[in-house]
Amino acid sequence: MAEIGVLEGYEHKQDVPDVEYLKLENQLSFPLYVVAKEIVNAYRSHLDPLNLTYTQYIVMMALWEYGDLSVKELGQVLRLDSGTLTPLLKKLEAKAFLKRKRSRQDERVVITLTDTGKELRDEAVQVPRRLSEAAGPIFDVEETRQLRQLLNKLLQAIDNANNKTAQTVKG
Repeated sequence: MAEIGVLEGYEHKQDVPDVEYLKLENQLSFPLYVVAKEIVNAYRSHLDPLNLTYTQYIVMMALWEYGDLSVKELGQVLRLDSGTLTPLLKKLEAKAFLKRKRSRQDERVVITLTDTGKELRDEAVQVPRRLSEAAGPIFDVEETRQLRQLLNKLLQAIDNANNKTAQTVKG
């Protein structure tokens, strides 16, 4: 198993010349960035009629899936911090898709869908189908499963590295 930092044609990180690390073709992050950007762009024409940005859409998806969530829980589900979530939630509340209210038990802010937000799901459910139809077949079922598995494995490695960094800084 190769570790991150070992490039094709090299067995160990220490064998890789420094100049190789600065080539875009050798960056795992670059194609991931471009793909993410292009996917968000592909969603735009499907989300504009719903009056949603992609990030607002994933907030709504989380609420449709899980129901009422605290800001902290929503942030954990979406891997977004409260500084990013708060403006998103304010905009979605201004559009009457959700309500933010303080829990009586512990003062945390709980996010609840409004009837309008719940009804939006009926339209939004078509977005993935339309995107899939527009793109045509890219991966078969097994390739899709493998890609999802590899991306989740990468996220887990990033989480582990972040946790190690946080422990080093604290300790």
